[in-house]
Amino acid sequence: MNAALKAVLGAVIGGAAGFIWYRLVGCQTGTCPLSSNPYVSAMIGAAIGLMWTLN
Repeated sequence: MNAALKAVLGAVIGGAAGFIWYRLVGCQTGTCPLSSNPYVSAMIGAAIGLMWTLN
């Protein structure tokens, strides 16, 4: 598999996982910096997915 395709796929899957984490776990009070905003959760998930695939 091409390295660029692998990196993009990892970022997309990680972003989806971050958004699912936001929807299922989330933050009840709204003060959690990582899981209170769906965009932040997806971006953190995408970054983790990207780092995982580049390993």
